[in-house]
Amino acid sequence: MPATPPPSLTSSTTYLLAKVGKRARGLLAERLAAQGLRPWHLATLAALADFGPHAQRDLAERLAIHTSDMAKLLDELAGRDLLTRDRDPGDRRRVLVGITPAGREALTALTGAAESVQDTVLDPLTAEERTVLHGLLLRLHGGR
Repeated sequence: MPATPPPSLTSSTTYLLAKVGKRARGLLAERLAAQGLRPWHLATLAALADFGPHAQRDLAERLAIHTSDMAKLLDELAGRDLLTRDRDPGDRRRVLVGITPAGREALTALTGAAESVQDTVLDPLTAEERTVLHGLLLRLHGGR
């Protein structure tokens, strides 16, 4: 018999968001692990592709990742030639992190995996409902 949560929990939007988010994150982590990467790798590559080179500290701040965790992520990505580290021409003390062509290719594959997970999680919804949900989640996310 499948587990049925108590109605007092399923009546809570916060509970439902947490459960759906946990499932989505787990599926995404599983998919990315098959490529030897994690969700934070995807986030890091996406930020570099979308916003351009960053100082390590600024990238950590943008993604709300502790700087020591960011250093490990960057080492892992650099070890796979997915990013570059170059001196900032405006301040030689700073190192700028940028995405490589191989990093862009990896990002395309990771984004495809994320979209596949999204399709799985949102399968019960129509295209219109997905659009509405996305808009609502953007509003909630922006209201932090």
